[in-house]
Amino acid sequence: MQASSNTSAVLAALLIALAPAAGHAADAATGGAPLSAPSRSASSIADATARAERAAKPALSEDALRETDVWGRIRTGYAIPDLDNSLVAKHVTWYSTRPDHIARTTARASRYLFHVVNELEKRGMPTELALLPFIESAFNPQALSSANAAGMWQFVPGTGRDFNLKQNVFKDERRGIVTSTDAALTYLQRLYDMFGDWQLALAAYNWGEGSVQRAIKRNQALGKPTDFDSLADLMPAETRNYVPKLQAVKNIIANPGQYGLSLPLIDNQPYFTAVDKTSDIDLTIAAQLAELSVDEFKALNPQFNRPVITGGEKTKILLPQENAEKFHLNLAQWGRALSTWTTHKITGARERIETLASKFHTTPEVIRQANNIPQRSMLVAGSTILVPKISSSLNVDIAPEVADNATVNYVADRGGKRTGNYKAAKGGKASDDDAPVKLVKARVPRNAAGRKGHRNDD
Repeated sequence: MQASSNTSAVLAALLIALAPAAGHAADAATGGAPLSAPSRSASSIADATARAERAAKPALSEDALRETDVWGRIRTGYAIPDLDNSLVAKHVTWYSTRPDHIARTTARASRYLFHVVNELEKRGMPTELALLPFIESAFNPQALSSANAAGMWQFVPGTGRDFNLKQNVFKDERRGIVTSTDAALTYLQRLYDMFGDWQLALAAYNWGEGSVQRAIKRNQALGKPTDFDSLADLMPAETRNYVPKLQAVKNIIANPGQYGLSLPLIDNQPYFTAVDKTSDIDLTIAAQLAELSVDEFKALNPQFNRPVITGGEKTKILLPQENAEKFHLNLAQWGRALSTWTTHKITGARERIETLASKFHTTPEVIRQANNIPQRSMLVAGSTILVPKISSSLNVDIAPEVADNATVNYVADRGGKRTGNYKAAKGGKASDDDAPVKLVKARVPRNAAGRKGHRNDD
């Protein structure tokens, strides 16, 4: 009786999952849809079946809650149909023969995976999507590609703005662990709703939804299937390899011993917690209060671009669970200024760094480092830079509107052309030196689709 009841629930959920496809078809028949929906491939039907089965379970399954290790929890929630071809085999070989790369990547991932898996399960999404940063950034939140895609999930600036990821002199939320994960999962959900197929959704995450839609239309016009394998020949090399890479990592995580690899234990409990920031605070002071190294603090708070963390009550910092209490205890006993920085706006046509350093009783190098200003550069009018606080500004925070709108512009010291602004500052490495290819994101703002270049990696 129980088995019959469960079967009925799954069938009912399956019908609900497939219902949007019928709605899209009806819209297309009446001219209501601007772009024709892809045909329901075997892969998309398998996706719908998996989604229906997951819908019949609690949001956090008993199996997931019983797991003591996050890797087991990820395996429990695999739900994307498997891909098995020569590209998958190629990438399995690449990853499995580089244990050092896997060790570094999984060590970084250990800070973030519980949060990512938790968010996926809340949304009822396949948990192997938690492995996507293996491909995107090797779980390096400071990763910056040659296409200016940043963070663990590799958002380009335009797509980041589409998902309300703030990008300014003081912070880049494309790098933030919580903000970028929320944006990435929202984007992936939107793409799945658009294509009804996780493999196509992943291709669109890498290539852009417009590119995938055009490829689907082309195959539809020729009477050909529109699943990932059938569209692969129309894709650039990066996208053609993208889903096979994820499948390769998925295979390895499913059975690392088969490939002679071992994974670090990641406890099935939160690694970090969010702490309120009550006022401006120097990054080094925040790390000191939490009894963390600056590198470890930055690993959890990579979105902050400057040596001071600004922002109002909504700005939070992430700390390991055990360090959050230390932070509060040490903060209560601090008794000194939490921030040693304020802002200064350049009003003259040109301003030498040496002049500013003398005015604020510091050295030119301190100002250059705090603001990412190259040597032999002069600031121009309108620039807002960080300078050390003087007595009159010791207890004054940087106003949120100043932080949100600040720009740093400079020219060559001898009157040459402008050499850059805050966007020109160097970011972290895109990935480990031994990654299969250097990161070059195909995804660009949608209005720029078609103008991007792709690497050839196969």
